[in-house]
Amino acid sequence: MGAKSFLLIAVFAMSTLLYLVYLGATYEPPEGTTTIVIPPPESQRVQAEPETSQPIQRQPAGPQPAAPAVETPAAGEPEQQAAAPGPPDEVVAEPVTEAEVEPAPVELPSLNASDAFIAERVQQLADGAALLRQVTDEQLIRRTVVLVDNLSRNQLPQNNLPYRNVPGEFPVRNLDDNLFQLDPAGYRRFDQAVNALVAIDTEQAMNLYRLARPLFQQAYAELGYGDENFDNALRRAIRNVLDTDDVGGNLQLVKPSVMYLYADSEIESMSDIQKQMIRIGPENREKLKAKLRQILQAL
Repeated sequence: MGAKSFLLIAVFAMSTLLYLVYLGATYEPPEGTTTIVIPPPESQRVQAEPETSQPIQRQPAGPQPAAPAVETPAAGEPEQQAAAPGPPDEVVAEPVTEAEVEPAPVELPSLNASDAFIAERVQQLADGAALLRQVTDEQLIRRTVVLVDNLSRNQLPQNNLPYRNVPGEFPVRNLDDNLFQLDPAGYRRFDQAVNALVAIDTEQAMNLYRLARPLFQQAYAELGYGDENFDNALRRAIRNVLDTDDVGGNLQLVKPSVMYLYADSEIESMSDIQKQMIRIGPENREKLKAKLRQILQAL
């Protein structure tokens, strides 16, 4: 193709391009035309649709309580569904039993004025009235402490005892002019005193003892045992009584002077406690030992 032909084609193409540019710049759409919006693809429409809104709940008029703050879970932690607030836990007051009620403190009297206090408390024990008829009403705590101290050393005092004298005489049977036999009927003389002691409720008696323990300790200190615990002396006294041997059979006596002595030298050489336990008889001896075992265990 010649250079002239090439020049004509170029001029025609340039003219056509300039005409198209002019039409695009001066074109106006006719009135009444409708613009058609092409919907996006189905996958894009699903993503663009907003989430279904929850139905609107109408709130009553007036001030509303502030909504509780919702704690935002930390990054990486699974979101937990907040539990709906429930009714507050009801606090039920537990009933107070008699055992939980602490008794009012008791003010102890002085040791010199303690007889009325002890008598009143013993009277309140089950079968306490029967026991009161068997004990002295003068310096009962001091006399009891003296008896316990002697028993703890395997001795038995002859006077100032905390219990009243047993009524009746020491019954014996004459075998000949110089030999006698202990009459078993004499055991009955001690029934009332032993029964009154063993009838007392052990727990109640120990509660009374614990209440009055400072008075017993004071009386024990007066004997020169200021640094020793009276409970230990009481335990030794009870064990000495429990260690007495059971002696039965026909017990023969002699009377070289005013008092009777056991004809058997082995029995006569026993401690004063053991000889006294022989005089009260086997039945009273067993009942008394059983009661003392309970007291020893409660100590």
